[in-house]
Amino acid sequence: MALSAAASSDAGSQESHRFWRLFLWLTLGITVIRLAALFVTPLELYPDEAQYWLWSRDLAFGYFSKPPMLAWLIALTTGIGGDSEPFVRLSSSLLHAATGLILFRVGARLYDERTGFWGGVLYLLMPGVQLSVGIASTDAPLLFFAALALWAYVAFQARPSARTALFAGLALGGAFLSKYASLYLLIGVALHLISTPSARAGWTPMRVLAAATGLLVVAAPNLIWNALHDFSTVSHTAANANWNVADLFHPGEALEFLVSQTMVLGPVPFAAILIGAGLAAARRFDLSPSDRLLLAFVLPPLILVFIQALLSRANANWAAVAYTPAVILAAAWLLRWHAFRWFMGGLAFQIVVAVMVLVFGAWPHLADRAGLGSSFKRVRGWEVGTTRILDAAEALGPGTVIAADDRFLYNSLAYYGRDRLSGPDAPELTMWVREAHPQNQAEAEDPLTVDQGHRVLMASIEGRFRHEFEADFVRFDGWTDATVRLDPERTRDLAIGIGEGFAPQPRDPETGLPVPVSPTRP
Repeated sequence: MALSAAASSDAGSQESHRFWRLFLWLTLGITVIRLAALFVTPLELYPDEAQYWLWSRDLAFGYFSKPPMLAWLIALTTGIGGDSEPFVRLSSSLLHAATGLILFRVGARLYDERTGFWGGVLYLLMPGVQLSVGIASTDAPLLFFAALALWAYVAFQARPSARTALFAGLALGGAFLSKYASLYLLIGVALHLISTPSARAGWTPMRVLAAATGLLVVAAPNLIWNALHDFSTVSHTAANANWNVADLFHPGEALEFLVSQTMVLGPVPFAAILIGAGLAAARRFDLSPSDRLLLAFVLPPLILVFIQALLSRANANWAAVAYTPAVILAAAWLLRWHAFRWFMGGLAFQIVVAVMVLVFGAWPHLADRAGLGSSFKRVRGWEVGTTRILDAAEALGPGTVIAADDRFLYNSLAYYGRDRLSGPDAPELTMWVREAHPQNQAEAEDPLTVDQGHRVLMASIEGRFRHEFEADFVRFDGWTDATVRLDPERTRDLAIGIGEGFAPQPRDPETGLPVPVSPTRP
């Protein structure tokens, strides 16, 4: 009997190591392919990515619209390899690979190695991850630290200790420095502790203090930075809610958010979450303790962001912290239901999406031929546009100031003009401030001033504010077209003009917007 038990244990251990080794090799292979595509693609930085790069040149504990983690990561990777696009984006691929490995361990601890393996595979092939690995965004560090915090919380439930509680707090702090949506994790902890009395047993006052200390030690610098900067990041994040009391019902936006989750998480995993949660709510499905724990972290962001979409609008990735526990829970339920065909069908869909994103991202001309060029219009044409604007500014001679009328244009000029703008006689790059108060970091830190406004090369994108832009100058010589072709079908509307005598018109004290003016200044 003893020999039989030992043999069974050895077989189980070998099976466990087999799943782990297979997942390690799979993660390595996928990551190498993604990194190759990252260094091959001709696609340029999206203006938000250029903004994050700009932040990384001046490290701080906070920035106008985001916490600092992504800027720190970009400073690290560009410090190693230089400022080219692949090194700006490098951390995303590496963090997503690490997140998959952590999720394997979460699934293995909560269920078994088989569940950990398939949950990790669902994550690595998640459509949202395919898009995220190719860009520099706050979602990659958020999901990494969220997975780390989830792993620590699960480990604490198995073996409570002050050390594990401290680690969970530190990981949550890292998620907080990545994106404020990390606060959904605290709601998940609260929901789990309320719904599962046995989960509260390990949380002695000392362990609660350890977790709180870990969180506050990491988060405090950003909180202090916000306090010293009028809570600009907090205010910007809150403003994204954009509630209008007179118009608080948008079923179309809510439906669009739900549909978007099928394309971010994957249709089969998302359907499994909805079906399992619905059956559990109807008491037709018994939840295991592990199910309850994961569901406590999955539901709050999905439900709260759905409500936000119903009241106003919501981006698909606003519920991102739900995805790390969701892939494990979806894998566990699909395996328990023996829904193997559905599982494989969902994975097949995700593999097709992954291959398409990789191929079209590496060779976007193939996307043009397939009629999908519009998907890449925001990551094309910025370098050409920058060259045209800087050529015009340098032709005006020393002392010229460039003023952009849009933060996207400003950020792209800063990145793609980084070498030319750093010269001793280079034109100075500024941002025209449209409203009474800054609405982004460019407006806050590099506003065009009256002292700079003797001769200004005005750079405008899309033409939305050109009328107001030129009205802020005593003299203006008209616009010159600088349109950039993005692909065979699309262009970006750019224009430049010379303004003299910058003298901003009044801004409405209530709306902050420019007071309406006639086309030409009297």
